[in-house]
Amino acid sequence: GTHFPPSDPQWKGKDSSEFLAHAAMRIRQKQCRILHLDITVIGEAPKISPHRDVMKRRVADILGIHSSQVSVKATTTEKLGFTGREEGLAAQAVTTVLKPLPKQEEAHG
Repeated sequence: GTHFPPSDPQWKGKDSSEFLAHAAMRIRQKQCRILHLDITVIGEAPKISPHRDVMKRRVADILGIHSSQVSVKATTTEKLGFTGREEGLAAQAVTTVLKPLPKQEEAHG
């Protein structure tokens, strides 16, 4: 909600790739670098394995990183909740970002 508030009309109807590209641009603007992205898709269906490589490549392309830096996996909720009832999917993503050292720390090793 902070970076992409639902009340901001510039994001209404945008493709999810635009949100990801914008987030990556903000990281680069801070002189940081994405080292790894771990994505977990939560749902009973569809199975992710047939689509995993395409998903990894697409996310990597959007972020400007190599597909080996992207992990995509899936899990279920064992039929619990809206994902268990197959009413939708959920996803979680965690990224490791390398932040540059402040100038005084670089000099001291």
